Amino acid sequence: MQYQSPQCLQAVICDWAGTLVDFGSFAPTQIFVEAFAELGVAISLEEARGPMGMGKWDHIRTLCNHPDIAERFVQAVGHAPSDDDVTALYERFMPLQIAKIADHSAVIPGALDTLTTLRAQGLKIGSCSGYPAVVMEKVVALAADNGLQVDHVVATDEVPNGRPYPAQALANVIALGISDVAACIKVDDTTPGILEGRSAGMWTVALTCSGNALGLTYAQYQALSDAEHHAAHERVAAQFAPSAPHYCIETIAELPSVVDAINTRLQQGERP
Repeated sequence: MQYQSPQCLQAVICDWAGTLVDFGSFAPTQIFVEAFAELGVAISLEEARGPMGMGKWDHIRTLCNHPDIAERFVQAVGHAPSDDDVTALYERFMPLQIAKIADHSAVIPGALDTLTTLRAQGLKIGSCSGYPAVVMEKVVALAADNGLQVDHVVATDEVPNGRPYPAQALANVIALGISDVAACIKVDDTTPGILEGRSAGMWTVALTCSGNALGLTYAQYQALSDAEHHAAHERVAAQFAPSAPHYCIETIAELPSVVDAINTRLQQGERP
């Protein structure tokens, strides 16, 4: 049997915070600041945002490996942060995260219309997150209350390796019955999420303005002038460049036009 490249997209696999919900991706980042503060270790919101996209234990380990944060940790706790310390911070992080997730659960403007448009074209909607399953359960329930539902969810602790490994994206491919990874788009607001999609052999779309990299509320984003919008988009797109996303757009509201462009490329025989 001769192999045939897919002629059109079959699925879009989305991240959650900063992509579908929580404009600016505040829910996870602010809680990292609070969890470290409980140990007397001060970290800034900007520092907390650095490793975004990883699973939360790995995120905390990466923060602890940062020389400046490690030095503050030693000053506050008396020794360099070990894996046991990382686990203790993770255990502090989890209840704080679950308690406050509702404060940052609003659906990103344009997400509902985009998903409606994609479904009308026959696309399935998968999803994955750096959140563990216990947090994702609440995230998904809150999103459903706001009218947003996806076809499948894969949490970071439901696979052997989280992002930037491709396991979560590929778990969606299997669950959704997709015939070819080239028929999928991975949409994310973080570099690990884009690397996940690239490693999985998918088309990738980076979001420059709704997520972690820009870190603005929706009101702050709306208040930007046209020139500021353009400058912000270009600045964050440059940050994404090493992960080589196929497309960079400001928010998920612009995704339908990208879907059309990728379908044209697939029909011309291109692959990611």
